[in-house]
Amino acid sequence: MKRLNMDTQSSSSEIAPLGADSVRFGLTEIYKDITDPELWSDLAKAMIRAQRFHESYAGQLSSTLAEALTELAEIHRETSKVFMYLGLRQACDAGSEKIQQAQGKAREQWSRASANYLTFFDQEVGRELSEQDYQAQLKKSPVIQHHKPYIDHLRAQAKHLLGPDVERALTLRAPYGPTEWQDYVDELEVGLRFKVQHIDAPRRNLSMTEVLNLALHHHESDVRFSSMQALNRGLKKGLATVACRALNNLMGEKGTEDSERGYPHIMAARNLENRVSDSMVDALHEAVRTEGAKQARRYYQLLARQIGKKVLRWSDRTARIRRTPEAGIPWKSALKVVQDAWGTFSPTLSHMAGMMAERGWVDAPVYKGKQSGAFNYSVALQPPYGNRSYTLMNYLGTERDIMTLAHEFGHGVHGLLAAEKQGPLLFQAPLAYAETASIFGEMLVFEHLVKQARTPEAELALLMEKSSDFINSVVRQIGFSFFEQRAHTQRKEGKLTTKDFCSLWIDGTAELYGAEGDIFTYSDIDYLWSYVSHFMNPFYVYAYAFGELLTQSLFVMRKALGATFEPKYLDLLRAGGSKDAGQLLAPFDLDPNDPSFWARGIGLSLGKWLDRAEELERAVASPH
Repeated sequence: MKRLNMDTQSSSSEIAPLGADSVRFGLTEIYKDITDPELWSDLAKAMIRAQRFHESYAGQLSSTLAEALTELAEIHRETSKVFMYLGLRQACDAGSEKIQQAQGKAREQWSRASANYLTFFDQEVGRELSEQDYQAQLKKSPVIQHHKPYIDHLRAQAKHLLGPDVERALTLRAPYGPTEWQDYVDELEVGLRFKVQHIDAPRRNLSMTEVLNLALHHHESDVRFSSMQALNRGLKKGLATVACRALNNLMGEKGTEDSERGYPHIMAARNLENRVSDSMVDALHEAVRTEGAKQARRYYQLLARQIGKKVLRWSDRTARIRRTPEAGIPWKSALKVVQDAWGTFSPTLSHMAGMMAERGWVDAPVYKGKQSGAFNYSVALQPPYGNRSYTLMNYLGTERDIMTLAHEFGHGVHGLLAAEKQGPLLFQAPLAYAETASIFGEMLVFEHLVKQARTPEAELALLMEKSSDFINSVVRQIGFSFFEQRAHTQRKEGKLTTKDFCSLWIDGTAELYGAEGDIFTYSDIDYLWSYVSHFMNPFYVYAYAFGELLTQSLFVMRKALGATFEPKYLDLLRAGGSKDAGQLLAPFDLDPNDPSFWARGIGLSLGKWLDRAEELERAVASPH
């Protein structure tokens, strides 16, 4: 029902709104408030519809599969409206207990209805519908033919289903599991305050968003370092214990359920859900562990030279080499950059970006209580609402924010095009390639900005920033994945302590970024694992690296394919979740099943950017 992509984005309440203050979600056309009787009436109607669905189709799918699929799609449209509204309201006011109560109430009510009336569908399609009956209906029905990838995926997962009563019980308890833990950690994070001793300002309390902004992006190294110290210290006192308990519960629950379902290893469920082979995912991890780590260290050595250091502190990892503060970029200018950059490739995508901004589907300014970071939420709703795509971000007027806008709008156009073509049951691309359009959108803007660079220094700065972002999406996320794999494996032997998590974090970091003192010092970072919310969604993180490298390989094909590339690319987006990665890339003569595919993706992107950056470094150092 939803695509949710949480991306790291800097933010600070000190920066002027730059024309973004009025760019807010227009949600009153959906419901007036969380107390709107229509909201609860819509949920009640969906629950009744689910009951009728069970009465009409349970035990009858051998002859009524097409009708059941049509009705199930409409149920998805109805419930998407309710949960989209509540989810967006909570993101805009993360500390509101009333919104949390409303969302919890809706989740629990729908979970009961889903458990009682919908869980039979997966069981019957996967285990009871004979191949003969399935094929007979498939030949006659365009509805089933359209939904064949959806049905085939359910059937592929069938061997891991438990009994109907067990699946019902698991659905009933879903609202009280990982999602509830994640919401609790998010609520704690909103209330955390960090004391930082500034060089040029008195001691004060900062939010998580503000201290992260200083630790990652302040132009002075000492301020970055003191902010990182404050962040680590604050996490140790205010979040790590709860995060440790939450992760232990989540990993213990997952390990037990995986065992009962017969998954062969800890990542098997995620890989199957992502419709990618174990060997493909293993090849991705190995390419990043070797070639990705090598190129990342090459980048950080260049960064150290640029900022005049022999050894970097971890807080220097995202340092920028710009010599002057970046001027605030007005919101309308940022939107124009995205539309102009996209327009040079696809007028269709450029028009869709403008449409999303005009229709009240963006919430841009920084304000109290708003969730940090950025995400996109795409839905397929019933008329008169139709398909929609909402983007939340915290706009500060930097080039980084333009890239964030391009990233989330990329998710948006992906969701809209796929929803129009595939409908509510098939429009969501699996996580492993859900990042394709977002990264492609970023690359178009990056290419546009590089062409506009007026000096070698400006071009070098852009290349350095893009390389840093790439490393964060690929090397850092695979580092997160290794951390998860080791933590889940160790959890099988018993509960982990906060010190266990800290040790795994430091060891994993050094494996990819080099031993202590080689390129980095690792002081004051041991508790940073505790604020990575993606760990509440096991093995989500490798999708970032998968999507980044897949898209970089795809991006390079534009020149080779010429005018045929854009329509092929738009068809790729329209495919949504109807194809696997190999099928998506076949029209571009790319094969992600080739183990060398991933290393080539690193070389075609980060490797080439660093070649050019080192060339510019020499030119800047010796202008004559």
